[in-house]
Amino acid sequence: MIALGKEAEEEEGRGDDARFGDWQTPLAFVKKRHLETIEGSKMLTQTWRMKERMKTVSVALVMCLNVGVDPPDVVKISPCARMECWIDPQTLSQQKALETIGSNLQRQYERWQPRARYKQSLDPTVDEVKKLCTSLRRNAKDERVLFHYNGHGVPRPTVNGEIWVFNKSYTQYIPLSIYDLQVWMGSPSIYVYDCSNAGIILDTFKQFSTQRDHETTSSAISTGSSAVPTTSSQRCNGLPSPAPPPPAKNCIQLAACGPQAWDLALDLCLAQLNGILDEKKAFEHSPFFAEQLTAFQVWLNYGSEKRSPPEQLPIVLQVLLSQVHRLRALELLGRFLDLGPWAVSLALSVGIFPYVLKLLQSSARELRPLLVFIWAKILAVDSSCQADLVKDNGHKYFLTVLSDANMPAEHRTMAAFVLAKIVNNYQHGQEATLTGNLIAICLEQLNDPHHLLRQWLALCLGKVWTSFDAARWCGVRDSAHEKLYELLQDPIPEVRAAAVYSLGTFINNSFERTDHANSIDHGVAMTLAGVIHDASPIVRRELVVALSGLVVQFLVQFIAVAQQFMSEEKGRDNSAAGAAPESTLFASQAALGPAGMRRSASTRSLRNMLSPSHMTSAEGVLLGEGTATGGLKRVNSNSSVASLMGSSYGSVYMQIWRVLFQLTKDPISQVASLALTLMNHVRLQASVAGLPRQMSSMKLSSSSSSSHSAPSSPSNKPGSHMPQNAEASESEFTAPKNLPNRSSTLPRPSSHASLTSASSSTSDSGYTSQFSRSRKMFDKGPSLADDRIDEAEADSDVASKNHVVSTEFFAWCCRHFAQPVMRLPEESDPESDSHHEQHFRLLKSSRVRMLASEEQKRATHTRLDDQIFINRNPHVPNALCFHPYETHLAVADRDTVSVWEWEHGVRINCFSNKNPRHTRITALDFINAHDRALVLTGADDGSVRVWRNYFTEIPGSKLELVTAFQAVTDILHSSRNAGTVLCWEQNSGHLLASGDSRTIKVWDTQREIRVHDICTGAESCVTSLSCDSLDKSTVIASCADGSIRIFDQRMSDARVMTLRGHSGWVVKAQLVKYGSKSTQIVSGGVNGDVRFWDMRSTDCLDSMHTIHGLTTLDIHEHANLLACGSAQQCVGVYNFRGDNLSTIKYHEGFMGQRIGPISCLAFHPFRVKLAAGSTDTFVSVYSNPSQRVR
Repeated sequence: MIALGKEAEEEEGRGDDARFGDWQTPLAFVKKRHLETIEGSKMLTQTWRMKERMKTVSVALVMCLNVGVDPPDVVKISPCARMECWIDPQTLSQQKALETIGSNLQRQYERWQPRARYKQSLDPTVDEVKKLCTSLRRNAKDERVLFHYNGHGVPRPTVNGEIWVFNKSYTQYIPLSIYDLQVWMGSPSIYVYDCSNAGIILDTFKQFSTQRDHETTSSAISTGSSAVPTTSSQRCNGLPSPAPPPPAKNCIQLAACGPQAWDLALDLCLAQLNGILDEKKAFEHSPFFAEQLTAFQVWLNYGSEKRSPPEQLPIVLQVLLSQVHRLRALELLGRFLDLGPWAVSLALSVGIFPYVLKLLQSSARELRPLLVFIWAKILAVDSSCQADLVKDNGHKYFLTVLSDANMPAEHRTMAAFVLAKIVNNYQHGQEATLTGNLIAICLEQLNDPHHLLRQWLALCLGKVWTSFDAARWCGVRDSAHEKLYELLQDPIPEVRAAAVYSLGTFINNSFERTDHANSIDHGVAMTLAGVIHDASPIVRRELVVALSGLVVQFLVQFIAVAQQFMSEEKGRDNSAAGAAPESTLFASQAALGPAGMRRSASTRSLRNMLSPSHMTSAEGVLLGEGTATGGLKRVNSNSSVASLMGSSYGSVYMQIWRVLFQLTKDPISQVASLALTLMNHVRLQASVAGLPRQMSSMKLSSSSSSSHSAPSSPSNKPGSHMPQNAEASESEFTAPKNLPNRSSTLPRPSSHASLTSASSSTSDSGYTSQFSRSRKMFDKGPSLADDRIDEAEADSDVASKNHVVSTEFFAWCCRHFAQPVMRLPEESDPESDSHHEQHFRLLKSSRVRMLASEEQKRATHTRLDDQIFINRNPHVPNALCFHPYETHLAVADRDTVSVWEWEHGVRINCFSNKNPRHTRITALDFINAHDRALVLTGADDGSVRVWRNYFTEIPGSKLELVTAFQAVTDILHSSRNAGTVLCWEQNSGHLLASGDSRTIKVWDTQREIRVHDICTGAESCVTSLSCDSLDKSTVIASCADGSIRIFDQRMSDARVMTLRGHSGWVVKAQLVKYGSKSTQIVSGGVNGDVRFWDMRSTDCLDSMHTIHGLTTLDIHEHANLLACGSAQQCVGVYNFRGDNLSTIKYHEGFMGQRIGPISCLAFHPFRVKLAAGSTDTFVSVYSNPSQRVR
């Protein structure tokens, strides 16, 4: 460790830190959304609430005083405390004193419970106590009975759990077992033991209670467990037993050790009496509570879940209503609740709830941040408190906080969270907050700079109008959906997902269908469709759920769309000779491919039709293209299906169906699964209705109307709004002849997908369909029995279908408040283990760069042909990549990534990239290489994937897919494809993606959005990308037409310069360091010509010829080397002066076989190492002769 530190300091002395500032280099894909599963916390079972409110209906007052006779084990000094319930027994006769004390004690209890039934037993025997207890239990039934025992006239309780009473003649003390007493009293019961050494019976009482718990659950409470030991000071004050707190194990501890603290506090107060009465001194308030708060603060500084709970917690609750200590107590309570859900549960179990609920009535502004924080912690753990808040109008408090512009954004965020929990699946909460103008308050702050506030405002809106039509129309009047559109472009993925979630609930809760409501829903759905290419998986997951709301509302129309595609697919199947019956687009899910759809010739043609270039909306706009953030761009589509729809509202259903189809091919399996489930739900409804072989008279609006009015009711008019097009080609919609002449209407959306009775008039049915005698998998055919299903039954299960698919995004967002937020994150704590590990990794990286600099100095005049590693890959390698700081080599072939430890020749991992069939990996890189590296892959379908834990020494950690998205969306196929080409820039966190496309997509991985679309201006594909790591704006792209194009991202028209000199396909072009700036470009063409350029000029500075038939090229930026691979089965290594340093033709060994045609090459980023992959599936690593590793 010290050696690494010294070498790092030497490197800093050479100015290397200015270039390789690893500490300042940002990390990508390390947010919580990347590290956690998107699911809610496991809810703890809350036991702090009483199942039902019980009353203490009977009270037994057992007084064993034996006035005038002291117990044999008690030696009383003179003077001593002798008053019982403020009565001196010596001033009255023995019997009169006993009766007076009993009456005073009863009056004290009557102040607490005046309606209870009281029975006194003065100096009783065992039989009298038994008779009293059994009688009270019999009369109380299941209610609570209180047993008060005063034993100041009898001996102390025994260690065996016995208290004392008398015999009939008062000549002996008779023991009474606590176990017998429990049996007589039954449960629920309260026991108050007012005697000397009451604490010694606690253990035996617990033991007896546990023994009886097998038969019944006792609710005997004595300061939290069983007994309340009462001190002489309490007897002097004549105070009755305080209200029993809920049972908790920490209260048992207080019963054992608490009285000493209270005795001390009371003694300190009473000690001042002489000074106050005799010397007229001012009374000094006891520091007891302040000291207890200090002790609680000390516990918080070192406490954790593993330690014993703080004994001061009940005392903290007692001072919450005290104005002197309230503020400090709330601060400490907030810190305690921030420790985690266990702390919240513990606080609730000892009675925090009524205190903090009552404090919501306070108008003190200084309490608002603390109370909002405390309630956020409570509701994050136990959401059942929402009913109590609404009942006591507590929601108004949080509405006030949220609307207060002077409150910090963090506190308004917590208020928005509390309100979202109040309205979550609780109609009374929705109604109360709607009356409190919650929607308007949220909409006013949607553009707040604090991203967490924006997120929770959107989530709160989504919850308040979930299945609540009044709130939805209130939002419509305030243009809530249009204001939420802006959040779809938010730089924070969680905010975008929250906006999609809110818009999804917005379109999934309209109970009364009107043209206006349908028009709004269509507009929202088409806007949501624009986020299909969002780079964040959580946004795309919420997109599927949001669109499911539209599907549920317009199920009949989507059934018609599904039937249309199914009918068209059948027509193609019938026209294809020898077509396999399984080529139907909507085959059973068991036969679906990785992307969720079967790959057949017919589906490929449909997939081309569903490509983004054909996805037009009602106004003829392109979804997901044209803007940097997935906006809309006007195009003209020649798709037959698009022309079929014309400009009617049927385009909306067709477009959403296409979007869902695209989502079934999402690289994230959870997104694809959700979309497939939703489509299968619609297809199942369509299959039950029967697959029509011919569609005619399909309309979405009246033929006499030229407007774009939406259907008035998808439930009541199921078939009157299907798309119409008189110019549809016959091949798409012409059904086979000789079909039965039978018509049927579309089914109403119901759990049975039942068919409504067919109308005799085709004008009302909207379209007619005919059924074939032969059916396929989903072709149920007409059924007269199904047609007569009652409409009431059809509508009975609509509510259950409102959640065809769902996610736990909202519950996952709530986890933020259930977890500690005051604690310093471990990665930011300089004393944490993870911080020390990161520091070691960065020092190791500096050492690797320093040692590599020695190799780089002699690289330009040293051979590079010593084979130090060779092994066979499972398939032909397509891409290679060295880890910059570990001895790892990643090798990608068709759909597999293998990671080799090249120094020792060991394969440390091999995993599937899970890209679709008939695609291959064409790009490979390491992300966060200076820390914990991630593997980046790009497949030629335009998708990229990021993998974590490709190699780890931590036991139990598994390979995980961090994220995946469609980086290139406008793929153009040609005779020779470049696949997906990527360029990763660690310092800026930007990912450049292109390939078989006319554009270069620039993705910001921190925000997970596309920030720039650079039009290449070329009519050919992009073969390589390079960017300037210093100014982060210059982009170099080589093209298949022989040109090299330079772009500047800061310009509106990014094209700066085009360099021409190569006569054919440019294999690679790369920026290299020249002086203090990266201004030199090295490029190589397929003909073997390598050219050197200065990006400030269009003229070629120099050129050289290498190997004819160049297939791959790589350039070592720091060592001024380039390697050329050829189909002629050789690798040439050259320096920038044109000298041929090495030519590699054979595998290692005497008379070794020739290497195969070279498929890929890669230099180590710093060390002088070259990896080569060939078509014979071999992968080799070459080094300088002096660097040979064995």
